[in-house]
Amino acid sequence: MTQNSANIAPIEVTHQPRQVILIIGDGMDEQQLTIARNYLKGSQGKLRLDHLPFRASMQILTTEDRQNGKPVYVADSANTATSMATGVITSRGRISTRAGSDTTIATIVELAVAGGLRTGLVTTSSITDATPASFITHINFRLCENPDAMVDVNYKGIALGDCSEYLKANGGGGSIAEQLADSPVDVLLGGGEKHFTPIAEAETISVKALAERNGFEVITRKDELASASQDKRLLGVFAQSTLPVRLRGEDGREAEEPEPSLLNYIHPYLGDVTLPAPMVCEANPDFANMPSLQQMTNIALDRLSRNNNKGFFLMIESASIDKQSHERKPCGSIGEVEQLDEALQSALAFAETHPRTLILVTADHSQAAQLIPDESLFAAYPISTYTPGYVARIVTPEGSHMAINYATSNFMMEEHTGAAVPLLANSEGIGRIPTFVQQPQIFGIIREYLGI
Repeated sequence: MTQNSANIAPIEVTHQPRQVILIIGDGMDEQQLTIARNYLKGSQGKLRLDHLPFRASMQILTTEDRQNGKPVYVADSANTATSMATGVITSRGRISTRAGSDTTIATIVELAVAGGLRTGLVTTSSITDATPASFITHINFRLCENPDAMVDVNYKGIALGDCSEYLKANGGGGSIAEQLADSPVDVLLGGGEKHFTPIAEAETISVKALAERNGFEVITRKDELASASQDKRLLGVFAQSTLPVRLRGEDGREAEEPEPSLLNYIHPYLGDVTLPAPMVCEANPDFANMPSLQQMTNIALDRLSRNNNKGFFLMIESASIDKQSHERKPCGSIGEVEQLDEALQSALAFAETHPRTLILVTADHSQAAQLIPDESLFAAYPISTYTPGYVARIVTPEGSHMAINYATSNFMMEEHTGAAVPLLANSEGIGRIPTFVQQPQIFGIIREYLGI
């Protein structure tokens, strides 16, 4: 294993302070945005995202897990976050390591730290999850999130991966949680408390205690955010794993399969098919004690900018646009787009008083949800015409029914898809970003802007 990112030479930053705020909606493709816009703002309304002055399209790139591997056309969050964090195309599941090897790749956060800039990672997922992890840690498999999940990672007896080479005893940095605890990042906010409770490798203390020993103040409650010490770096983990989402389907409902009658099973021209009943989106009671993404963003912006004449890099992720789509829960995804839009509001307000701030908003990959007709265009034909897969029919505030389909997999979870995703920016992006980019270019755009 080659560790080529740990010894980055300090970089002298000579320009006036600049900031980059990278906002990632996990799985937030145009389908997700349209679904959320329709529900939150109406069919003729606009999100804050829609008012950004620059808009481009971004192609996602992935490769087989071998050196010089063939292209893979559908990505995961680990390799896509790695693309943005390092500028290198890698394979699914890898966290800032090269495909087909265990060579680590220097990340934009590591370069920013070397340049004297402050850094922060904020997410609604576990802070050890693939997207935040890719900006500061290095490991061959994204599920190696804590010291107890490093060797023979499996689920119900199914082998998923192994990270033995990254054990500290073997010269690696340890699990993702341990690497975060050892990291120089100034602000880490999200979920994942359970990954900081195991005993750290070769230690007698927990990973949480290791982080505290390394200068972090560790908090676990929303009310601790405002009172946390300004003299210490901040690690906030507000749920055992992913933070609960803001919205859910009525009584917890998700997309359901249409129900053909017995005659329709016999022949598709006979009988009829019953679609799932319409449902409303409602507040998720589990969200009540959670900090919102905007609240965490506000804390991060304040801490990273206070008495800072060198600038910073901040990554903000609304993670459950993707996670709720995997579970066929469109109301959850809608609420998480809303959270991202609110975080953008805070970023834009910050940029008004800090004009040398580049705000980028994008997705890591596309996802399964499709907006489909609630009544088929072919309904006049005397046969039952309906969508395959699972469908949710949401009653919108405008009084219409919005039908959302999930049909990528017969497994318990939906798959990612391979479409390009939007890339938006504030006025600082105009003239600096082409209108069509490949995902690894994000790294270069950020690095050039920060001058590191």
